[in-house]
Amino acid sequence: MSGVPSYVSGISDEPLLYRSVGGVLSDAAEKWAETEALVVRHQAIRWTYRELDRRVTELARGLLALGLRPGDRVGIWSPNNAEWILTQFATARAGMILVNINPAYRASELSHALRKVGCRALILALAHKSSNYVSIFRSCDPFPELEYVIQLGPGAVPGMLAFQDLLSSSEVALPVTDPDEPVNIQFTSGTTGLPKGATLSHFNIVNNGLFVARGMATQAGDRICVPVPLYHCFGMVMGVLGAVTHGATVVLPAESFDAHSTLAAIAEERCTALYGVPTMFIAELEHPRFREFDLSSLRTGIMAGAPCPIAIMQRVIAEMHMEQITICYGMTETSPVSFQSGVDDPLEKRVGTVGRIHPHAQVKLIDADGNVVPRGERGELLTRGYNVMRGYWGDPERTAECLDAAGWMHTGDLATLDEEGYCSIVGRVKDMIIRGGENIYPREIEEYLLRHPKVLDVAVVGVPDRQYGEVVCAVIRLRERATCTEDEILDFCREQIAHFKVPRFVRFVEVFPMTVTGKVQKYLLREQQIQELGRS
Repeated sequence: MSGVPSYVSGISDEPLLYRSVGGVLSDAAEKWAETEALVVRHQAIRWTYRELDRRVTELARGLLALGLRPGDRVGIWSPNNAEWILTQFATARAGMILVNINPAYRASELSHALRKVGCRALILALAHKSSNYVSIFRSCDPFPELEYVIQLGPGAVPGMLAFQDLLSSSEVALPVTDPDEPVNIQFTSGTTGLPKGATLSHFNIVNNGLFVARGMATQAGDRICVPVPLYHCFGMVMGVLGAVTHGATVVLPAESFDAHSTLAAIAEERCTALYGVPTMFIAELEHPRFREFDLSSLRTGIMAGAPCPIAIMQRVIAEMHMEQITICYGMTETSPVSFQSGVDDPLEKRVGTVGRIHPHAQVKLIDADGNVVPRGERGELLTRGYNVMRGYWGDPERTAECLDAAGWMHTGDLATLDEEGYCSIVGRVKDMIIRGGENIYPREIEEYLLRHPKVLDVAVVGVPDRQYGEVVCAVIRLRERATCTEDEILDFCREQIAHFKVPRFVRFVEVFPMTVTGKVQKYLLREQQIQELGRS
């Protein structure tokens, strides 16, 4: 393998689709008019493709009649609901740019997002969980460019327009939309600095949704359970656009993830596919009533958004009937997917890798000097192709830091490619622990510790050490009612993994600090452990 470079290019008999987001919905409404497009269980909504398309056109005309224009940025700050999906397509059909705002944002983050991209309109829910969105919004300093604030839900909030009042049957002319124009801005939750606004085009996300759904063998009439947040690519691109390009039904089980609601939705709606990050699948498998739900309709789906533990993948296949589940890998800046396992890949490839390169995308792995590494060796993953973002909105310097002159997106992820082109993600460049000159990749230790029968989930971080520079700290969530000691974990590791990989510290916690999309915030976890262990 040493003579073969770590470079792969995705080939396909199917060409890229030169179509706008609004255009693919129009196509679906014509082709699958009476097929259910959207089921929102917590709102008791069931819309066919014909009805969804009609409502989207009404909202697009309403936004234009309000005074908004093509190119304007429209923010949406809301948990999952039908209005979110209407807004996703209506802003696109009106030539506007949808700005996804994380439902967990507080005042400073909201202010940054709205000011950074100059939103002219904001659509917001009244409240969700512990967040009173109206109060948070009003606590912010005025936004000079923000002219319209539109509320979701009942009642009238002074100074805000009602979403329902925007649905218009007027004959406002809709613009012709160029698929290469930006359609969406998503803020990335970086580990340092303020969030960056990744700017994605119609062409980016329509095609990524198309090929992700194709990768899990989606067919017209499939029913996809989408408990992941719509504000993220996983929900709005892989979920919604993937379904629309194939005539499938999107099923939203709740406003935000709830294991019971998800299991009930699968059983009662006879869903054939399920999406989720590993922590969601863990919550479903560990739910006390898991065995009561008939999940036999499931066939396929996607686990993505964070490294997928092999043990969890095996349980999902065996206990949730998802024999054709696929793994996806990517990032917001790449629309998001660049690797996906196949439904007919051997089990060891589907549980041990993130699959092979997506159609029409390219990837290479490089060392610290920028040289392509041989197959089988670790290197930073770079990707290039139709799926790479246009850049970070209004931030050319930070764009140039990760998007080079040749069009390669530097992901910051460490990976290997085998001789067949299967990719394994082995960690983050910044997460790598260097102990006395030995490079340690946390993912290896995490995968090993997940074999322990008492371990439900684990995150490995490096903490400072005077002798070695850094040492390994394993932070563990135990299974329900399980008890375990540090010595028990260390005994499990000794003589089984290299001595320098054996954790110096073992910590037990109830929860990890998480992003809304289910990724462990390792930088916060590391800071917590440094403080609690008294190491600096």
